[in-house]
Amino acid sequence: MASKPTRRLVNAVQKQSWQRCSCSVKPTCSGSFPVRQFSASSRRPEVQYNTEAEERPRWSYTPKQMTAPFHPRIKDPSKAYECNSDPVKLDRMYSTFLGRGGDKLLTDEIKWLAITHKSFDQGRRGFNDRLAFLGRRILHLQTTIIQLHSTSDTASSSTNSDDGRVPFTHPALDGLDNTSAIPRSELLSRERLGGLGRQMGMAEVIRWKPRDPSNMHASGIDTVLTSTIYAIIGAIALQKGGDVAVQVARERVLKPLGVS
Repeated sequence: MASKPTRRLVNAVQKQSWQRCSCSVKPTCSGSFPVRQFSASSRRPEVQYNTEAEERPRWSYTPKQMTAPFHPRIKDPSKAYECNSDPVKLDRMYSTFLGRGGDKLLTDEIKWLAITHKSFDQGRRGFNDRLAFLGRRILHLQTTIIQLHSTSDTASSSTNSDDGRVPFTHPALDGLDNTSAIPRSELLSRERLGGLGRQMGMAEVIRWKPRDPSNMHASGIDTVLTSTIYAIIGAIALQKGGDVAVQVARERVLKPLGVS
């Protein structure tokens, strides 16, 4: 137990510290430590956010957090490839492919996302794989529906069996043989869709990294153009609805390919 002189000394030191302190504190009871009523810390400077990068569109730059301080591979100047970054050129392609006003169907962010392959910038600006998955399903479905409703080129000869059984026939099944006569994979091959993409000017605006810029065919440009067509249809389905996407798939893709 502390003696009286020691207790007086402690109280005196506490009183002097209270007087020197700029904050207003009051002891709860004699001999106990004071309770701080408010913070006496200096005001912290406001955090300055970099709004310049936030104002830029997402498709036009790579986030700094996703950029390595050094490049892991030695760059080969012979394999350098510069992609399109002109929005006017991109809108011209959409107008050619979708018709008048086609550049207004999608937002700027989605327009760039639909023509971006995952090989571009290592996928750090987004890519069109999911949009292409949806667009592929829509285009495949419409191709099958057209095949089912089209008249068969070859008349199906129904032969009766020896036991007198008669095959079942129905008008709704008349076009069923068309699905096997010409496979869907042949109608929507990469060569045919890639050729359509070149006619619409997609080869000049797609963003991707070819393996060999001197040989685009070996680098797989037909595959990239095919996925771009699928992605545009998928993007239209998400932003404008299924009816508009079906109309685009039938009039802008299947009809030029001779599937109608």
